[in-house]
This record gives sequence, structure tokens and C-alpha cells, in this order.
Amino acid sequence: MERILKTPPRISPVNADEKRPIWSVMIPTYNCYQHIRQTLESVLLQDPGPEMMQIEVIDDCSSDGDVEALVLEVGKGRIGFYRQAQNVGHHRNFETCLNRSKGEYVHLLHGDDCVLNGFYKEIETLFEKHPNAGAAFTKNGYLDVWNNMSIPEKSLRNRAGILEDFLFDIAQGQMLQVVAMVVKRKVYEDLGGFYAVNYCEDWEMWIRIAAHYPVAYTPNCLALYRGGQNNAASITSTSMVKGENFKNMYKAIELSQQYLPVEKRRFIKNMAKKRYSMHIAKASNNIYDYSSKVAFKQALCALKMHQNSRTVYWVMRLYLKHFRHLVMGKSIKNHQLEINATQA
Repeated sequence: MERILKTPPRISPVNADEKRPIWSVMIPTYNCYQHIRQTLESVLLQDPGPEMMQIEVIDDCSSDGDVEALVLEVGKGRIGFYRQAQNVGHHRNFETCLNRSKGEYVHLLHGDDCVLNGFYKEIETLFEKHPNAGAAFTKNGYLDVWNNMSIPEKSLRNRAGILEDFLFDIAQGQMLQVVAMVVKRKVYEDLGGFYAVNYCEDWEMWIRIAAHYPVAYTPNCLALYRGGQNNAASITSTSMVKGENFKNMYKAIELSQQYLPVEKRRFIKNMAKKRYSMHIAKASNNIYDYSSKVAFKQALCALKMHQNSRTVYWVMRLYLKHFRHLVMGKSIKNHQLEINATQA
């Protein structure tokens, strides 16, 4: 089975005679058992009822716990559950989510993220005020593995509404997390689902949508993304160890070119490479605490992608951090030798 799709998968329309809810909250999961309860409860707190909202967990053969039993315990029959016959990868799992959805608005909610009270009402209001919008999203905050929450001070704009020139802005760099975005099902039916890259496939999707539909936004922070910055297993994943995240980013940037006016392609391509280069160079300083090897590999890839003062600055900070680490380690070793000599 092809796990990374080469073309956007078809999302079939819902049967015309089928009764449909307004909402489909589709929750793809894979080995995030410890967080699923919080995710489900954040939705149930805003549940308008089964006639208005479909809630369903799509599990990609998780091996870290009995997901079905947990869904039944938390949802008490309110939440649907579907388990893949075999592990199919997140592209195929997303495709299953979209094709199983019945609602007019589809919210893909990863099994370790959550929404804050008022999220669905806020998005619904955005679509009512801007019926031509194909998608809408809120400002998002972050959760770490210890459930600490942080909310960025900066917003894309100070008031809710359609984002002007969103295509040009989003094509220069990712501006949101999946948890914050809701897409009309008909948009997925028109454009297809996620494809092509194993990393940042959501970014490509938002660019594709922005090229065809207006996108609405609210500065109210009502969605929380659980980052992996403090998760050593995530930091040293195969993608980062091999530098595959950069390969995927290059491919996503190239794919995005087709959605842009010819006269803007070169500038936006350069800006996208610059922003991603700066982001990863900065992140490599945090990655160092878990794996210096991965940190240096990422930093060097960032320099290769784009040379600019901020990328150089963060790479230099990484090397300075490494130098201090070596000096401190040598100092501790010499001190221990002196102690051993004195005791002898």
C-alpha cells in the first residue's frame, strides 16, 4: 500500500439523501493513548448533540493502549470508533477521516491536541459571517508533554474576518497548527486530501486551499497544539536524524509554486526557505539538549537551505553552547580527578 500519496486522494461527496450534521470532528490517533482522554473531553464539553456534531476516532492500529475501550469509557457511546485493519500511515488515516466525515465542516483533531471552550461556536460564527470562506481557523496555543500551556502574544490580525493576501503569507511559511483549522467538506471534495510529503503536508494543504478559497481567522486563542520539543523520541525521529524534514520542505515549497502568480514565485520561494532555515537553526539549540548529533545536522541543513544573518546567529549560538558544554565537562572531569587523588 502506498503510504505517501503521490496525488491528492479523492474525497467522495456525502450521499444527497443522507441526513448530515453541521460538524464532523474527526480524531486521527496513533500511539497517543495518554492524551486521548483530554482530547475527547475537550470536544464533549462543547458537544451540541449527535444531530449537530459527528465525533469519531480513527485509530491507525495503536499499540500503546486499548483505544476503543477508552473511547467507550469517555464517550459512553457518544463517540464513534473505527480502527484500521493494519497500520496505514497518517496520510491514509487522514484520508479515512475525511471520507468517513458527514458534516458540512470538518475538524481534524489529532489525538493529543485539544480545543478550548467556545472553539466550535467561534468557527461557526466565522462561516456564518463569511459564507464564501472555504476554511477558518483560530489562533492556537501550545501544550507541552507535562500539560503546561503557553499562548503566543502575537496574532495574525487584531479582529476576526477574512485574511487578505493569505495565499502569499501562508506560502512564505507555516502560520498555524492543524488543531486550529476547520475546512468545509466541499473544499476537500473539490481539492482532494493530504498528499506528497511526510512532513508539512498540512502546510501544502492550507496553501492549496488559500489559492482557491478565502480563509477566515479569529485572534481568539481556542486551540492547543501539543508540541514535541520536550520529547526526546520525537526530536530524534528518523525524519530529523536523516534530514528528511528538509527534503520534504523543499518538495512542499516546489509544490506551492503552482498555486502562485508567476511574478511572485521567486520571491516567495526565497522567503519560505529563509523562514524555515531560521526556524530550524533556532530549534537546533533546543534539540541539542536531547541529541547534539541531530542538532548539528539540522543546523547545517538550515545553513545550506538559506544563508542569512539570523540563521548564522543561531548556528553560532549552537556551536558556542557546544563549546561551553565541552569546557564544563572537562572542568568536572578534572575536578573529579583531583578529588580521587586527594582521597588516595
